[in-house]
Amino acid sequence: MDFHAVLDQYLAGGEDIPDIYCVESYHVPKYSRGDSSKYATPYKELGIDLDNLINEADIAQYVIDMGTNQEGEIVSLAYMGSGGAFIYRRSIAMSVWGTDEPDIIKDKIGPGWDKFFEAAAELKAKGYGIVSGVGDIWHSIENSAQKPWVVDGKLYIDPKREAFLDYAKELIDKGYSNNTYNWRDEWFYDLKGSGEKEILGFFGPSWLVNYILEPYSGGEVIGEGTYGDWAICQPPVGFFWGGSWVFVHRDSHYKEYIGNLIKWITLDSSESGLQYYWANGGDDGVLRAVASGTVMKNSEGTLEFLGHQDMFEEFYLAAKLANGKNRTHYDETINSYWLEQVNEYTVGNKTREQAIKDFKQMVKKLDIVVD
Repeated sequence: MDFHAVLDQYLAGGEDIPDIYCVESYHVPKYSRGDSSKYATPYKELGIDLDNLINEADIAQYVIDMGTNQEGEIVSLAYMGSGGAFIYRRSIAMSVWGTDEPDIIKDKIGPGWDKFFEAAAELKAKGYGIVSGVGDIWHSIENSAQKPWVVDGKLYIDPKREAFLDYAKELIDKGYSNNTYNWRDEWFYDLKGSGEKEILGFFGPSWLVNYILEPYSGGEVIGEGTYGDWAICQPPVGFFWGGSWVFVHRDSHYKEYIGNLIKWITLDSSESGLQYYWANGGDDGVLRAVASGTVMKNSEGTLEFLGHQDMFEEFYLAAKLANGKNRTHYDETINSYWLEQVNEYTVGNKTREQAIKDFKQMVKKLDIVVD
């Protein structure tokens, strides 16, 4: 059974309401400012000194915006850091540009998509691809939109999201990628450099480094596969991807005690807080980006996998670029419709105009007003 369907049943009432519930990023808008926001307790009612603690912890604005209700009250915050960066192969950067320094590479691939595609052309001339497939640029484009898919009950196609049609087609038509699909075998081949052509990089947050790139790099020490050949720089556009936000039920009988727990999870930037523990290895030794910029600045994020780069420096900056105001609770469904039509266009099955028209017809099924 779908987790959120079950969660909704328990939130609605009875003796078994969850005092605390965590929601993944795609669904957060429903619970922070949508139909299920009525169940959330504003953090200020938990006795939390929000203004001071948010400043002290240096919480990224996208985290705050995602967890703010229609009345402007914070009802949820995250503890994981999901701000996205560009994670690239050092050896390929050296081959094409003669340097692998993040501060230089970020200016090769951005800011903006024009610079990114200029870099793609330079990489192609040397026999490399810039990304593995079309899906690799989607999350950064999706999250860089100024407005959400639905504005005042009506479908809105943000120009930045519409431009994905053109970017995706350019990637394919000009051979700037291996034309793979995310999470399929061919995509994983590119993580370890064994695809059709070697690929410069991938877009993602720290969990992509920890749980995808490193395990599937084809090695465990520098020199094996692509292990140790990676670095992180700022992306062409700001974005975030993933993360969980923590809510407290309005009818909880334990708010007096829960407030301290919520503060420890989401706003405690001291060495005894959850985020410091999470950032510095926890029980498993894995270093992770967190929502608190203060914690990341006070922690050591150096990884051998990244050629001994401190990833926290880049993920701290990346989090500042992300936008938390362009999400709706329809996103997961609408994104699937959009990506389906983009694929139809890029492979030549439909014209650009037909793809957009068919996308709009699909969105109508959601009882959203469509022009």
